[in-house]
Amino acid sequence: MRKAVLKKIWYDGELSVLRKPMKTEEIIKSIEAEYLKSDLPIIHVGDTIRVGVRIVEGDKERIQPYEGIVIAKRHGGINETITVRKVFQGVGVERVFLLHSPRVASIKIIRRGKVRRAKLYYLRDRVGKATRVQERFDRPL
Repeated sequence: MRKAVLKKIWYDGELSVLRKPMKTEEIIKSIEAEYLKSDLPIIHVGDTIRVGVRIVEGDKERIQPYEGIVIAKRHGGINETITVRKVFQGVGVERVFLLHSPRVASIKIIRRGKVRRAKLYYLRDRVGKATRVQERFDRPL
């Protein structure tokens, strides 16, 4: 096992300390840290959320809300994604959002859901009132 050796050098009349070289993983995390959003709410599977999605049409940009229930969360860090499902005109629509993407303008939690699963893929097979999720009151919005 090698110990990290700190070297002392003189640079422009000041004493500087050279640190051990960064490992690849540390370099990647330091670069990714610049792009992580800090204003995201805590999202759980089963929550009903409204995601503001940036849509570019020609030279104009607008924010379109997409409201649905979170049925899955995946990955972590800058690659963290959520899958949001809603029923629109009788057809189930699912979208996967990269949480730290610049396309996601805002995320607002509408209500908290009480579920006992990490993935709610079983909601795809349910129809009508069977797709409802009980509301949870012990977590703040």
